[in-house]
Amino acid sequence: MRVYVALISLSLIWGLSFVFISILSEPAGVWGTVFIRCLAGALLLIPLLWYKRKDIIKPIPWKPLLIVGVINAGLPWGLIALSQTQIDSSLAAVLNAFTPIFTGLMGLLFFGSVLLKQQWIGIATGFIGILIIMDFDISLLFGESFVGIGTMVLATMFYGFSSHYVRKHLRNAGIIFVTTSTLIVGAVVGGVMMLLTNPNQLQTLTQSVNGEIIFAIVGLGFFGSGIAHLLFFYLMRERSPEFATSVTYLIPISAIFWGYFLLKEPISLHMIMGLLVILCGVYLTTRPKLTFRFFRKATLKNADLEERTKE
Repeated sequence: MRVYVALISLSLIWGLSFVFISILSEPAGVWGTVFIRCLAGALLLIPLLWYKRKDIIKPIPWKPLLIVGVINAGLPWGLIALSQTQIDSSLAAVLNAFTPIFTGLMGLLFFGSVLLKQQWIGIATGFIGILIIMDFDISLLFGESFVGIGTMVLATMFYGFSSHYVRKHLRNAGIIFVTTSTLIVGAVVGGVMMLLTNPNQLQTLTQSVNGEIIFAIVGLGFFGSGIAHLLFFYLMRERSPEFATSVTYLIPISAIFWGYFLLKEPISLHMIMGLLVILCGVYLTTRPKLTFRFFRKATLKNADLEERTKE
């Protein structure tokens, strides 16, 4: 029962994160949002890391940690914040469901994974879902929506690559250590980019601070970046990586719910239809073994019936 409570809680937190990004991106800017999100999450986890400091592996794999911090936090979170300056939080969350699909593609392209036929069908199905979301209006790709949709999809590509990279290079580094290091590097990336693009951004944020912004900072940093990661790894430990990543199915639904009730964002029919098609693609891409076993059992059963008929 606890794992299901954790799964639902995680989907609600990460779904709400898209709303917090929408609130913060205007006063804090794209990279200011990344900086605040990563810094707040790191501040939450650093005391826990200090308590568990004896578990830190030696020698410390500095290079993989730096790379993961950039490609799993700094860059994709900047792209998501940029995306939400062009599209609403609900659509961004729907596009986030592409993460498992690009995880399969990145494994094929860079890590020697093999994709089955049905996985290719799942990838194609996911892209059809994108077309449905755009209401088959290709012209949207050449307007402002290109930035919003393109940067969100690019962020899921980084997520897909980083999941394989972490599995390959940081498998034994420790959950809390990897997560905290990722957030620290992400904060550095966000801070540097903020200074390069708009050095007065934090001053602007300070002048416009109100209850809503403080709530967004706490929600996005402490909950969306800190507690959410701990819940995710708890699910992986108690059940399996497959069970933990099933949260991808729930996040868009959660984000659409939050966006509608908190930001008054409209819910269109083609968004719902596109989401369902994308989730079908995600299922085909991430559940090849289950489907294969189903067809294999069906084939063996038919063969057995044929054999009995002959007898």
